[in-house]
Amino acid sequence: MTDCLFCGIVEGSVPSQTVASDERTVAFMDINPATPGHALVVPRAHSADLLDIDAGDLAATSVASQRLARRMKEELGADGVNLINACGEVAFQTVFHFHIHVVPRYRGDPLKLPWVPTEGDPDEIAATAAKLRDAGGGDDG
Repeated sequence: MTDCLFCGIVEGSVPSQTVASDERTVAFMDINPATPGHALVVPRAHSADLLDIDAGDLAATSVASQRLARRMKEELGADGVNLINACGEVAFQTVFHFHIHVVPRYRGDPLKLPWVPTEGDPDEIAATAAKLRDAGGGDDG
């Protein structure tokens, strides 16, 4: 999928703040974060949405999301985590490559769902990515 943004991130032709990867998934920071630390987990293989994804890739993406959520609680001090998937344009899906938003939540944060994406501070995103990446010790597989 040459025109898919997330396929470009997976293959490395589109820059990202990647925080974890394994043989089936890649996790990277969202550039329009709902809260500090907001990241996405995608399967390496392209699938448009929840209805299109291979069951094995769905399982791998879910497990990778769980690992990242644990890391967010440990390294970022998150009090909770939302996992969010949007399936279809009417459900607010904007990139048609299956993905799970892993959104750390903090007591008192002002986030109301669904959030309105706004550009995040690139330096803050990079610093948070470094914390999550360093905590992982490389590949998660």
